[in-house]
Amino acid sequence: MKENNLLTEGDVNFSESRKNWYQIIDFDTMSLLDADANLFLHQSLSTPCLDVIEFCEGIYITNTSGKKYMDFHGNNVHQIGYRNKYVIDKVKQQMDTLTFSPRRYTNLAVIDFADKLTSLLPSNLNRVLLAPGGTSAVSMALKLAKVVTGKHKVVSLTDSFHGASLDAIAVGGEEQFKKYMGHLFPETKNIPQPVTYRNDFDDDVYYVDALENILKEDDQIGAFIAETIRNTDVQIPSKAYWKRVRELCTKYNVLLILDEIPIAFGRTGKMFAFEHYDIEPDIICLGKGLGAGIIPTAAIVTRNDFNIASDISLGHFTHEKNPLGSVAALAMIAFIETNNLLEKVCADETFMRRELNRMKEKYSLIGDVRGIGLLWGIELVTNKNTKEKAIDEAEKIMYNCLNNGLSFKVSQGNVLQLCPPLIITREQLTQALNIIEKAIASINNC
Repeated sequence: MKENNLLTEGDVNFSESRKNWYQIIDFDTMSLLDADANLFLHQSLSTPCLDVIEFCEGIYITNTSGKKYMDFHGNNVHQIGYRNKYVIDKVKQQMDTLTFSPRRYTNLAVIDFADKLTSLLPSNLNRVLLAPGGTSAVSMALKLAKVVTGKHKVVSLTDSFHGASLDAIAVGGEEQFKKYMGHLFPETKNIPQPVTYRNDFDDDVYYVDALENILKEDDQIGAFIAETIRNTDVQIPSKAYWKRVRELCTKYNVLLILDEIPIAFGRTGKMFAFEHYDIEPDIICLGKGLGAGIIPTAAIVTRNDFNIASDISLGHFTHEKNPLGSVAALAMIAFIETNNLLEKVCADETFMRRELNRMKEKYSLIGDVRGIGLLWGIELVTNKNTKEKAIDEAEKIMYNCLNNGLSFKVSQGNVLQLCPPLIITREQLTQALNIIEKAIASINNC
């Protein structure tokens, strides 16, 4: 059995199941996988690779042999599906006029995008800074928090992920990113994730006590950063949890930074996940799906009150005011609104909840089901009473599903994390759940 600290973000690259998977890969594909493995630096979670993808469209990715996978992972960039024609047409039009905007200049595309983005947020969240990726957005948010508060320490949640740069992993908590890195900055204190399934109490507000204790003891804490709803193994805090966090951050002059890079733009049934909680962040970090899976785009949005850092560079990225990324992001938002995807996702949530809870009652392997919108986690256990993680079983189920045309990620070693494109049809959703159920049944009945 693999060590749990290697399994927090996703499946590992070397295992018996991975070896068995390679045995069914055709010769030409395996040759390409070998070439990839010989050319790129190996790193946890991504190399060696699973397969070679040649085509993508809608909810599907297709390999070089023509095999299609329904993609329920997609690195969270595929809210409106792959190769979305509406977005591509808008980007193509932009390519006929302005493809790059040098620093010190602006352009109409980026102004229109920023104006639309801020119109979706509370009125005081009206200052934008753009970046080429989510990690950079988190970095800018941490810098701004230091400027605003004059304090240099951060609180985050244990086992969290906020990006792969040194400052982002400093506030994250995953071993495969921190290993060998030594002392990291900013100095970060961790508090537990608000997880109720593996604890003896149901009230997740209990976890906020740890935040209050730290803020009382250390007046150099300037920011608390967290995913509004945890994406990897899907943890959904209560309204009371976030209400108390917001109150404490205000009381102790600590900026609340919400990382919605993986889950904004409809994933939870609202444009932004914090809308479920009747709170406002001081800074929100956005990315991934913001560029519609076409042009990498990320952003922070913050309060007008915090527009006080004009004497330093918070980002200063070459592709900061990228007209192509701005057009892609604007088109992505327009597509969600025009096609009423938020309403659709809420209806899909009801369907998913019913079907997954039915499976939970039927199969002893399923210890917990949790989700919102089109973000779901199925936690597998070997025993529902002891809640021992079914790690080997989860991996076998993942490869069974891959073999049958469904791709998703396993988090924490035993949680099947499901996040399909928001455009998925009910027929496709039903097909995917049937694949998962058959895979679970094949293991559960062994």
